[in-house]
Amino acid sequence: MEIQVFGGAANRIAVAMVPFQAAAGQPTPDLTRIAGDDLNRGGQFSLVDVGGATHPVEPAQVDYSVWRAKGAEAMVIGQVIALPDGRFEVRFRLLDVLKQSQIAGYRYNISPGQWRATAHQIADIVHEKLTGVKGAFSSRIAYVQKQGKRYELRVADADGQNPRTVVRSGEPVISPAFSADGARLAYVSFEDRKPVVYVQSLQDGSRRKVAAFKGSNSAPAWMPDGKRLAVVLTRDNASQIYLINDDGSGLTRLTRGGNIDTEPVFSPDGQTVYFTSDRGGSPQIYRVAASGGEPRRVTFSGNYNVSPAVSPDGRHLAYISRDAGRFRVMLQELDSGQTRVLTDSARDESPSFAPNGQSVLYATVQDGRGVLGVVSLDGRTRSRLSEPGVDAREPDWGP
Repeated sequence: MEIQVFGGAANRIAVAMVPFQAAAGQPTPDLTRIAGDDLNRGGQFSLVDVGGATHPVEPAQVDYSVWRAKGAEAMVIGQVIALPDGRFEVRFRLLDVLKQSQIAGYRYNISPGQWRATAHQIADIVHEKLTGVKGAFSSRIAYVQKQGKRYELRVADADGQNPRTVVRSGEPVISPAFSADGARLAYVSFEDRKPVVYVQSLQDGSRRKVAAFKGSNSAPAWMPDGKRLAVVLTRDNASQIYLINDDGSGLTRLTRGGNIDTEPVFSPDGQTVYFTSDRGGSPQIYRVAASGGEPRRVTFSGNYNVSPAVSPDGRHLAYISRDAGRFRVMLQELDSGQTRVLTDSARDESPSFAPNGQSVLYATVQDGRGVLGVVSLDGRTRSRLSEPGVDAREPDWGP
């Protein structure tokens, strides 16, 4: 995918990603470029030009005055060593340029197929050590890709690279949702000429039907324990939310009424279900206890709010709001009810929080086709992930 990054935090941390040293003739995958791209995409870092300076491997080789003159506040140095068994040892250190001290040092023994994963881990460590917040660069995203009349459910790295097709179909595939452990995907397929909910293992590719009742079966959402899901069924004529075990047993009804209840998501503790409903006359977001009870309205700003997503810490709600014909990602602080617009596009859908809660993944339309977008919680940093000739939609950010 092609990645475009716009904006950034007001005060970025300047980091020099020094290319890792490797012996002559040895593979030299661009670990620092991949890790640097990760940090740049997050918007909290700026990358320092490392040209015109020697590239140290050990802290004793660092001339800190040179890197201070370049504006660096921190720097990453390292090397790659070939091992006799065909594996590689990757060593790296994170240094504080201003204090002239080491912040962290790690080494990994990896196979030739783990270069990108290692670069993402390096970026995660840099992010956590310099900001105090875990990075999410080693996580994965799921999305639906449409090309012509073909649909593919794909899983990729958080930067959209290394995509792997999980499902191919000539019929629509929608609503992918990662289980909390990242080992399974729930999704909806129309291959039976009607919407049916499936759960598929990402390890061995096996899958099973979880909800294939009369009428429509849609909008799966995992409970945090991975044992049950919320699904939307029309088996009793109205579109209502049900809970069901991951093997398709134990169906229980959660919401009732003649209105349309859909798009359920669980709170991080599994005690609350947020969902979209028109029970008040226009689509708004409500919440109800997972054990049942009377739903309570959550969104009050605007007359069209849909597609809720709850942050991992349970503090924020992201959703899609329509204003003057534009559909944009909104962020609401659940305790105070304060809201703010995160995006400047017009056809956004399917928001999903990063595992560290620092940004939101969503789908939008650019130049007439679907692309994936990522926006920071302050709305200052936005990036777009796009692939020529295809539509990307329905994203979900997994662990």
